Amino acid sequence: MITKDMRIGEIIRQHPETLKVFEKNGLDCFECQIADFEELEHGAGVHKVDVERLLLELNLAAKS
Repeated sequence: MITKDMRIGEIIRQHPETLKVFEKNGLDCFECQIADFEELEHGAGVHKVDVERLLLELNLAAKS
């Protein structure tokens, strides 16, 4: 399960299928140098993305 305190880089490595969700929400995290250090909640906040909705989408993608 993906949680908001996980690092973005960790999520992408463990669940590469989530990359499309990040892109859809304007989070080009796979190109970001701080993805290995930034928690999902912080990254979502910086980009003004609702973290709860993002979590739902990421977890749905990870399960498929």
